Amino acid sequence: MLQIGLGHFLTVGAILFTLGVLGIFLNRKNVIIIMMAIELMLLAININFVAFSHFLNDLVGQIFSMFVLTVAAAEAAIGLAIVVVFFRNRGTIAVEDINEMKG
Repeated sequence: MLQIGLGHFLTVGAILFTLGVLGIFLNRKNVIIIMMAIELMLLAININFVAFSHFLNDLVGQIFSMFVLTVAAAEAAIGLAIVVVFFRNRGTIAVEDINEMKG
């Protein structure tokens, strides 16, 4: 019988985090996909928090994971609101056009 250990959870978390980093660096044209990649990275970190919390028999990691999920939800809501307002003003959400707002 196969036991699922801490290494398995850390491997899944590392794979998800790597996919999130690759999503940011490989796709620099769409703001929505960049935000989804950031969310994927935050979820990978939460997997690690919960895994360590479970294997150390301590609830601090799970509680901290709930705080991270709350911040991630707020970040997604604020980010999407900014993207919608930007799209209404400019007609596009390309990253190159967002860089023109500097200054």
